Amino acid sequence: MFQIDLKNRKSIYEQIVDNVKELIITGVLNAEDKLPSVRELSKTLTVNPNTIQKAYRELEYQGYIYTVSGLGTFVAAHTGLPIDDNKIAQIKERLRENTRELFYLGCSLEKIKSILDELLSERSDWNDKSK
Repeated sequence: MFQIDLKNRKSIYEQIVDNVKELIITGVLNAEDKLPSVRELSKTLTVNPNTIQKAYRELEYQGYIYTVSGLGTFVAAHTGLPIDDNKIAQIKERLRENTRELFYLGCSLEKIKSILDELLSERSDWNDKSK
């Protein structure tokens, strides 16, 4: 379930953060699911426990997970809190880069819109909170 790529330019802790976020966003991990302990995950991935702890701290800061002392770390329920403008700007920049790449590959504007529509329709379980 959790994967790291030692050849990736991203640091291991960033890969763990991205991996957990992807598992939550895609529904593999749901609200209140328990995550592996720092010790368990560090053993599974053969990385330093401090790296796992740093990733969990970042995920907690971003609101994806929470920790209950003595019980473990859990996936947080979506709270409906306002989205961080910095996060929106980061995602917008990634979309911009991907759009540029699609244009470079020869995709028309209509094809790019079609791709986006297709991606949005795949997630019928998305709620309308973002509107």
